[in-house]
Amino acid sequence: MKHMRNSNEQSLGEVIRQLLETYRLQGKIGQTRVIAAWEAVTGEMISRHTKDLYFKGSKLFVKLDSPALKNELSFSKSRIVELLNEAAGEEVVKDVVFR
Repeated sequence: MKHMRNSNEQSLGEVIRQLLETYRLQGKIGQTRVIAAWEAVTGEMISRHTKDLYFKGSKLFVKLDSPALKNELSFSKSRIVELLNEAAGEEVVKDVVFR
């Protein structure tokens, strides 16, 4: 006997996606992925000098304890954005602000 899906049944993945959209959590999950990937993307040395990471909208704010590193990273901003979005699996970061 074949099991037929009822027309109002949805996959678990689709239900979860709808819940995330309804509660506007999808963006937060992407942001969490970006923050978790920071060290893997930038390396241990930069991670050691990173004191805080937080989002305001689609901007990632990075607080560093090294003015020289802040200056150096500002030249690689677009590549860092690209790598972080790649690590998150979606476009989460539109800009990075080094502080």
